[in-house]
Amino acid sequence: MMIVVTGATGILNGHTVEHLLRRLPPGDIGVSVRNPERAQHLSDRGVRVRRGSYDDRKALRDSFEGADQVLLVSSSDVKADVVTQHRNAIDAAVEAGASRILYTSAQGSAFDSPYPPLAIHAATEQHLADSGVAWTALRNGFYGDLGQLLGPWWTTGTIAMPGDGPFSWVDRRDAGEAAAAILIDEAAAHGPLDLTLPAPVTLDDFAAQASELVGRRIERIVVDDEEWVAAETARGMPETVARFTLSMFQATRTGHFAHPDPALQRLLGREPRSIADQLADQTGV
Repeated sequence: MMIVVTGATGILNGHTVEHLLRRLPPGDIGVSVRNPERAQHLSDRGVRVRRGSYDDRKALRDSFEGADQVLLVSSSDVKADVVTQHRNAIDAAVEAGASRILYTSAQGSAFDSPYPPLAIHAATEQHLADSGVAWTALRNGFYGDLGQLLGPWWTTGTIAMPGDGPFSWVDRRDAGEAAAAILIDEAAAHGPLDLTLPAPVTLDDFAAQASELVGRRIERIVVDDEEWVAAETARGMPETVARFTLSMFQATRTGHFAHPDPALQRLLGREPRSIADQLADQTGV
């Protein structure tokens, strides 16, 4: 069995590879990366490292050679035609003979979502469904830098952001571990699979947990959408980026992310890291 993972030098799929190495011989694992030098630490441990780019289908086919399963990370190239990149990767995996493709999608994937990335994920999932091979879309909850989500709350004592609704904020370490569990147990999941916290959260919940963590009140302040965009652009954020970020908050307000799923907890065999855990990790408190 050969499993090939893209994006293995990033946080999310890097954790997936680490968990695979705990369960499988390194010779059963390959990675497809844009810069093989950044994956030298994996090569030194016996993992097959090959160059691959979502813009180069031939190189991808070579990097996927011999793979039974391929895990594709979603592209983060803001200047690219991301849907075409994803189609290239899916087609290359099929052409290389992979019998199953996994893709890091997102909860709420839909063509009609107010949050633009979810339409990209929906188009990618449609191409997966049409590929003719088994597939799994790992619909992860939101994840990333809590500073971007919450703002400079540590110094200001406030979480001053647009109005929000319930959503799931997962730890990338948990999402990566769950992906490894699915790759190892090939019968674990087929089609779309939501990987979320046991219960959705809001920025009010983050404020409450941050207050408990630091022993002082952290206040949640709801800022008008247009006032928030104006303030962020005045601080130097490009307006297109501000409005893109705003669309995430607007999407949470529709209830698009309000539905939890027990799959992540089941795959981990434990409770996922809570927002309190994640705040503590990222602040060092």
